[in-house]
Amino acid sequence: MSWPETRSPSTLLFRRHSSGDPKNFASVSSSLLPAFGTVVDENHLQRKKYVIAPYDYRYRWWQAFLVVLVVYSAWASPFELAFRKAASGSLMVVDLVVDAFFAADIVLTFFVAYLDKSTYLLVTDHDKIATRYVTRIWFTMDVASTLPFQFIYRILTGKMQNGDVFGFLNLLRLWRLRRVSELFKRLEKDIRFSYFMTRLSKLICVTLFAVHSAGCFYYWLAIHHHNSDNTWIGSQVHDFKHRSIWLGYTYSIYWSIVTLTTVGYGDLHAVNTGEKLFNMMYMLFNISLTAYIIGNMTNLIVHSAVRTFFMRDAINKILRYASKNGLPEGLKEQMLAHMQLKFKTAELQQDEVLEDLPKAIRSSISQHLFRETVKNAYLFQGVSDDLIAQLVSEMKAEYFPPKVEIILQNEIPTDFYVLVSGSVDVLIFKNGSEQILSKLRAADMAGEIGVMFNIPQPFTVRTKRLSQVIRISHNHLKQVLQADHDDGKKIISNYIGYLKSLKQDMLEELPFLTELLSDMNIKLTAPNEEPQNPEASNSQQDADVKGPETSSSSPSMMPIRVIIHGHHPDTKTTEGDTLGKLIHLPASIEDLFKLAEKKFGKRGSTILMADGTQVEEIDALRENDQLYIF
Repeated sequence: MSWPETRSPSTLLFRRHSSGDPKNFASVSSSLLPAFGTVVDENHLQRKKYVIAPYDYRYRWWQAFLVVLVVYSAWASPFELAFRKAASGSLMVVDLVVDAFFAADIVLTFFVAYLDKSTYLLVTDHDKIATRYVTRIWFTMDVASTLPFQFIYRILTGKMQNGDVFGFLNLLRLWRLRRVSELFKRLEKDIRFSYFMTRLSKLICVTLFAVHSAGCFYYWLAIHHHNSDNTWIGSQVHDFKHRSIWLGYTYSIYWSIVTLTTVGYGDLHAVNTGEKLFNMMYMLFNISLTAYIIGNMTNLIVHSAVRTFFMRDAINKILRYASKNGLPEGLKEQMLAHMQLKFKTAELQQDEVLEDLPKAIRSSISQHLFRETVKNAYLFQGVSDDLIAQLVSEMKAEYFPPKVEIILQNEIPTDFYVLVSGSVDVLIFKNGSEQILSKLRAADMAGEIGVMFNIPQPFTVRTKRLSQVIRISHNHLKQVLQADHDDGKKIISNYIGYLKSLKQDMLEELPFLTELLSDMNIKLTAPNEEPQNPEASNSQQDADVKGPETSSSSPSMMPIRVIIHGHHPDTKTTEGDTLGKLIHLPASIEDLFKLAEKKFGKRGSTILMADGTQVEEIDALRENDQLYIF
């Protein structure tokens, strides 16, 4: 097997299939990766002429073809030992053809590159390849298992010899079984094949080979006993030596299967001492083989059911915990529903798999799954693709079963959610009863009011049916917006537009909202009134949010709350004036003066901190600062 001169053989080093970019390292076999610290230059990748890469797809097909011939050899070698007439008949021609293919493989091996275990690089030097192969036991055993000893003896002597010595020499062909073992190892790691079916096929092959070999050896004992009638088969078939080969083979396989399965009907049993010794050894071997098969099958079955065991154990722990602590029935049902859903969706989420992937791949997966959903959410409509990409890369997907709270009223706002699928209710608890304020569906948002205003969550959000959401961290959103003022203004614009469309019953639960929007010079839309021109409304929102152009703008587009006072920090005031007024920090110093004038009824010209430091830039202020304006 040689390669055309017009094609560089170096491509075969990098790919196991004929298609694909030869420089694509994603297709490199793990066994060809160089060790850490090993320097690989381009010249190393150029192999000599007539050198075959071990992972070339054509060489792999050749190896697969040889495995088929190995199956024949594994059947024929014990069979020809027991039934000598078949060895000197038609099977001899087949054996010669099979041996010729393995002889060709011996020659081909002198041209196959091998992996250097010290550097994990392919060695392509002909001399090194030949020296390594000849000095290993592989070469000796390959030659010994390939030579047709009986045919060579016939050529040299001109006589046909059917002695047992040639039958035992033919057993050297069983050395070829290592190819089958290597094939199964490769198939177990190949994701295109079922691991369960591969292991099951391997166990079946081992069992069939054991049954076949034991039956043939047992028949060989009967053939070579001095008294044919004093054998396990002679007691049933007196002239079995002169009967059909396939009759004897059928009896042998029947005895082997009955003994292997420990049935032991007793119709075929050991008669002489030699057969009894062989039976004892075979039954001891069966114990080991049965343990091997049962262990592997148990491992395969338990592996497929281990997730179910974990789920049932977790549910039992929840039941014991709920009973011990006297939890109400409704809360216990929520815990059980969440745990069952967790195990049902484990295959979809596979967090343990994603954690092992590089961050770039995880980000690409998130972009593929959630990018469109986030773009359709009202808060992020019209923002740049870069902002969407930064947000999506850090999002977490979660499932919630029906009638489970995603957000609790008055809890600390750390995250908000975008609904991917399902349906949720927004409700409040008032006077001991629930009141549903609105219903949310796919692409709607929940929890953003508490996050944007940095206040305890004003509403409870509960699922109506199985729902999938993606969670966005409050801190991550602030970090992203600090670097992009334009997108921050667009988000605030979208947010104000959403606040204007809130229904009256929701506005009643947010008493500060009317005053806040009034401070930003925005008029609320009537509760049940739809805007006549949405585009004009959005344009007006943008203009209102931007306000007057200033040279210094807030570094963060998230609202910052500060407390303002209408006097000097050293001035003694009444208790009501000492508390001050909590406001959202406007975009400029001038706007802050106007807002203070509106609150205290007098125009100020100086802003001091509590320690007397004068404020000159709005960007220097932080959350919960005490400001004195006079």
